[in-house]
Amino acid sequence: ETSTSTTSTDQFISTLEHGGTEYKYIDITKVTSPDAFDQLPYSIRVLLESVVRNCDGFQIKSEDIENVAQWKKTSQDGVEIRFKPARVVLQDFTGVPAVVDFAAMRDAVKALGGDPEKINPVCPVDLVIDHSVQVDFNRSEDAAKKNLEKEFERNNERFLFLKWGARAFQNMLIVPPGSGIVHQVNLEYLSRVVFDENHWLFPDSLVGTDSHTTMINGLGVLGWGVGGIEAEAVMLGQAISMVLPKVVGYKLTGVINPLATSTDVVLTITKNLRQMGVVGKFVEFFGPGVASLSIADRATISNMCPEYGATVGFFPVDNQSLEYLTQTARDKQKIKRVEKYLKTVGLFRDYSNENQDPHFSEVAELDLGSIVPSLSGPKRPHDRVAVKAMKEDFTQCLTNKVGFKGFGIPADKLSSSVKFAYDGKEYTMSHGSVVIAAITSCTNTSNPTVMLGAGMLARNAVQAGLTVPSYVKTSLSPGSGVVTYYLKDSGVLSFLEQLGFNVVGFGCMTCIGNSGPLPEEVDKAISDGDLVACGVLSGNRNFEGRIHSSTRANYLASPMLVVAYALAGTVMIDFEKEPIGTGTDGKSVFLRDIWPTRLDIQETEKKCVLPNMFKEVYSKIQEGNDQWKSLNAPSSILYPWNPESTYVQSPPFFKDMTIDLQSFKKIEDAHALLFLGDSVTTDHISPAGSISRSCAAARYLVKRGLKPRNFNSYGSRRGNDAVMARGTFANIRLKNKLVGHEAPKTIHIPTGEELDVFDAAMRYKDEGTQLIVVAGKDYGSGSSRDWAAKGPWMLGVRAVLAESYERIHRSNLIGMGIVPLQFLEGENADTYKLDGKEKFTVNLPDHVEPGMTIDITTSCGKKINCKVRFDTDVELTYFKHGGILNYMIRNIVS
Repeated sequence: ETSTSTTSTDQFISTLEHGGTEYKYIDITKVTSPDAFDQLPYSIRVLLESVVRNCDGFQIKSEDIENVAQWKKTSQDGVEIRFKPARVVLQDFTGVPAVVDFAAMRDAVKALGGDPEKINPVCPVDLVIDHSVQVDFNRSEDAAKKNLEKEFERNNERFLFLKWGARAFQNMLIVPPGSGIVHQVNLEYLSRVVFDENHWLFPDSLVGTDSHTTMINGLGVLGWGVGGIEAEAVMLGQAISMVLPKVVGYKLTGVINPLATSTDVVLTITKNLRQMGVVGKFVEFFGPGVASLSIADRATISNMCPEYGATVGFFPVDNQSLEYLTQTARDKQKIKRVEKYLKTVGLFRDYSNENQDPHFSEVAELDLGSIVPSLSGPKRPHDRVAVKAMKEDFTQCLTNKVGFKGFGIPADKLSSSVKFAYDGKEYTMSHGSVVIAAITSCTNTSNPTVMLGAGMLARNAVQAGLTVPSYVKTSLSPGSGVVTYYLKDSGVLSFLEQLGFNVVGFGCMTCIGNSGPLPEEVDKAISDGDLVACGVLSGNRNFEGRIHSSTRANYLASPMLVVAYALAGTVMIDFEKEPIGTGTDGKSVFLRDIWPTRLDIQETEKKCVLPNMFKEVYSKIQEGNDQWKSLNAPSSILYPWNPESTYVQSPPFFKDMTIDLQSFKKIEDAHALLFLGDSVTTDHISPAGSISRSCAAARYLVKRGLKPRNFNSYGSRRGNDAVMARGTFANIRLKNKLVGHEAPKTIHIPTGEELDVFDAAMRYKDEGTQLIVVAGKDYGSGSSRDWAAKGPWMLGVRAVLAESYERIHRSNLIGMGIVPLQFLEGENADTYKLDGKEKFTVNLPDHVEPGMTIDITTSCGKKINCKVRFDTDVELTYFKHGGILNYMIRNIVS
C-alpha cells in the first residue's frame, strides 16, 4: 500500500552526499511497497516523483500520489492526476505568441488593478529561436550566412521583441537565432537529466510548445508537446491536468542490419504503433535491443512519437545515456551525481537485465534485424514503403483515387512529361521527378550516424562521377553547429557540397514548410504537365501543402536516401535492378556500389564526433552573433506596442475582460463555417509556410504597404493576430465539403456565395451568426500550434463537432474557450446525413460535467447525440473562465 499523508510528504525526503555536498531528494522507492514499485514503468516513476515533491494539498493532493503509485490499477480507470514539469521549452514560432500573451497579460492585470510584475515564468523557461530560416539561398558556400542575414532583415522586429522578453521576464533563457533547432539544442545542451535546485535533486522533465518535444525522451528525460496556451499556464505555476496514461511496453531485440538506419527503424515503429493505436498512451522501450542503440538513435525514435500518436516514447537512462552526456561535454562531476541519484531512486536501467522489466499495460515487440531501408509517404508519416517496393508503390499511387495514397491521374496522363531548360541544360520532367531533396529536421540531423552516412555516400558518389540535376533544390540544414563541425572533420562536407547539399542554415527549414521557392522553370514545367512532382526529406512531417505547394508527393527518408534520390532525380526507380547513374568510366553505378556500411559509419563516428566540438559550439551559444548583439531592445516592464507593426501586436484575447465570471452564452442557430473530413491537421487549420499572394493575409499586408517579397511566412508573423486570423484555414489543400474541391474557401450558406474562409467568417460576424466546425476523425493532428485554436476563436467559432481529436489540439480548443464535441462511438456526420448547411443549436446545460453526453438539434429536425470532451474538472474550469490565460489573470488579480 501507499504511505501518504494529506498534509505532508516529509516522510519521503532523504539525503544524498556527493562531492562533499549534501543534497535532498524524494525517495520514491519508499512511497509504495518494493514489489509495487518494481512493477511501475520508469516513465510513471518520474510522474510519481513529481507529484510527491509538489504535493501541496491544493493543486496536487495526496490522492494524486495514491493514484500514480497504484498505476497498475488506476491506469485502467482513467483517473485524473496533476503534474508539474520541471521546466518549459519554447521555440520561436510558438515562443513569440507566448511572450506576446505574457506581455498582453501584464497589460490586462494592470488594467484590472493588479501588479503586472507578478506575470513572470515560475519555472525555468528555455526559448530557442529556431524556426526562422527559409531556404532562399542554396548551392553556395555562404548560403547559411546569406539566409541568416535575410532572416535578420525580415525578422528584426520579432527578434527585438524576444530580446525584450529575455530582459523583462525572470527565469527565461533565450538561445539566439542561427544556433540550431530547439529539439537538438535541448538534447545536446539544455537537458539537465537531473535538476539541482538549491541542493534539491529531482528528475528533469518538461513540456514544450512543439509536438516533437518528445525527442528528449531518447535521453531519459520525460517530456512531451503541449499547446502554447497550456505551456503558458505551466509557466505561471499551474500543474498540468492529465489522465493517468496506460503504458505500452515496446520490446526491441536483435541489432540493426548493416544496410538499415535508425530512420528506417523509426518509420517501421511509426507504422506499427499507429496500427496498434497508442493515442493518449505512453510508450516505453525495453529489451536487449535498446542497448545497441545510441542516444541519437533513440532520440530519432522518440522524436517521431507524434507520428505514431503516443504522448511519449520513453527510453529510461542507462550507461549509454551517461556516455552521451560525456560525449556532449557535460560536467563530469554532474554526470557522476546524475548516475548516483538515479540509481538510488530506481530510475536507472540495465536493458540486458530482464528482472528490471516493469509491468506494462500491453507489449509489442520488434526484431531490429528485420528492418529494411524504407521511406514514408506520399502524404502521411506513417505510410511506410520499403525502398525495394517504392517504384511499384508510387506507380499505384498515381492511379489510385485521390486520397492519402492516391492522386487520381487518368491512364492517358501517366506518361506525361515536360521538357524545359535550366542552368544551360535541357531536362525532362515527369511524374515522380524529385525537385526538392533536403537533409533537414531535428529528427535526423541530431544523429551523427545517418549524417555521416549521407556524407560518406556523397563522397562515394562524387568519386564515382555521379551528379545531382542542377534544378533539384538540394539543401543541408543541420540542427546545430556541431553537425557541420564533425562533417568537416571527417572530410565529407565538401562532397555533400559538390552534390549541392550546402549548409543553408541551422534551424527548422524544409520540414516546417520553409523550403523556399523553386526555380520558375521548374514550377512552370510541373504546372504545364500537371505533374506529381516529389520532395524527399529527412524530416518528420509530409502532410499535403506543407513542404511546398508544387510537390504533391513528399517522402520522409534517411539523409542517406535523400542523397540517393537526389542523385537518381526520380522516385520511379528500383535501386536493386536499375542503376542510380553512369560513372566517369561510362559504366552503370548501382546504389549498392556506393552505399557505406553501418560499421564503416560507426568507426568514422568514433573518430570524429568528439566532446570538444560540443564544448566549443555551446560555450558561446547564448551570446549570439553580432547582429543579435546589436539589437537594442526596450527595458520597460510593459511592452511598448507599435500599432503600425505587422509582426507583433497585442492580441484581443483579454479585451473587455472583467474580474467576475461572465455567464455562458448559448450556441443557438449556428452555421457550420466548415464541413470537413478525416485527418484535418493543424497545417490545414493554421499554415506555417509561405503566405500566398492571393489570400486574405496577403491583402491585409498589401494594405499595410508591404510588397509580396516581404510577406515572409505565417510562422514569422505568429505575433500578429490580424495576419494569423486571416491565415486560419488558408491552406490550399483544405478539403471543405461545402465547396467540393481543394481550396481555402467556404460557402456563406445564406447566400450560397463562395468566399475565403476569413471573409465568410467576418460576414457571419456582421450578421450576428454564431459558428461551429464539423469534422471527421483525428481533427487537429500534426504540430501543436496554438494558433490552430486561437485562429478559429478569432473567426467566431464557438464549438467543434468531430469524430475524434488529436490530444494537444483538443486541449488548445478548451484553452481558448471553444467547446470540443465528439460524435458517439461509431457515429459521424454521415450517420445523421448532414450536409453542413443546417443550423446547429448546442444544448449545453448550465451545469456541465466532464465527459457528459448532450444533444445538438438542427434546423432540419435532426437530433445529434454527442459527448462533451471536457475530460477533467480543471479543463471545465478553464472553459468557464473563457480560457486558461483568463483564469490565470483572474487568479493573479484576486
